[in-house]
Amino acid sequence: MPVTRVVPDLESRSLPEAVAFYTEVTGLQVVMDHGWIVTLADAGRPEVQLNLMTHDATAPVVPVASIEVEDVDAAYAAARRSGAEIVYELTDEPWGVRRFFVRDPDGHVVNVLSH
Repeated sequence: MPVTRVVPDLESRSLPEAVAFYTEVTGLQVVMDHGWIVTLADAGRPEVQLNLMTHDATAPVVPVASIEVEDVDAAYAAARRSGAEIVYELTDEPWGVRRFFVRDPDGHVVNVLSH
């Protein structure tokens, strides 16, 4: 199940402050803003991204990273077989992604998704 993208997810107390900081310091630009999550990207390399989040709209926690895979159903099945804790069940979200959250062996919660 090939990975197509990995994006760090940073929890933020104030999206306006975080956006101002990262756009000013790194030059990243806002490419998506849902009010609770803002995605920043490099204009010349759009695959270079950072997510800033106050919370997750439907899941119980803010993940540490989002990993986009070609086949999220296969990734979900592999996570289940491994015995990993599924923090948020496989779900079709209204904003166009199919995803689940899984806890890794070190306790990090990861968002695994496909568009």
